Amino acid sequence: MLGRSTLILVRLGCCLIVGACSVPASQSIDKETGFLKELPEGVGAIAAPYQNLQEVLLRPEDGCYWYRYVGPVETTMLPLRTVAGRPICTQAAVQSEVTG
Repeated sequence: MLGRSTLILVRLGCCLIVGACSVPASQSIDKETGFLKELPEGVGAIAAPYQNLQEVLLRPEDGCYWYRYVGPVETTMLPLRTVAGRPICTQAAVQSEVTG
């Protein structure tokens, strides 16, 4: 039980950082590509460096940021993660996880 509580608190802490950085989606989405025009500063600061930060979107289904990965075999969307490997989500996503 202690492990689950710790995980929730860590996610909540990350989301408090990211939550302040979220911008209304209608103002920041490129209508042609569907990706964010500009990544919130807080998200860029905590994202692991090996990810494509030029093609990122915020999925309304889960409230998390996803980036476009172009690999040798396929192109797919992957969750944007911190250096520690945690997914980067908005504060609303974490609150629903904590209460649900």
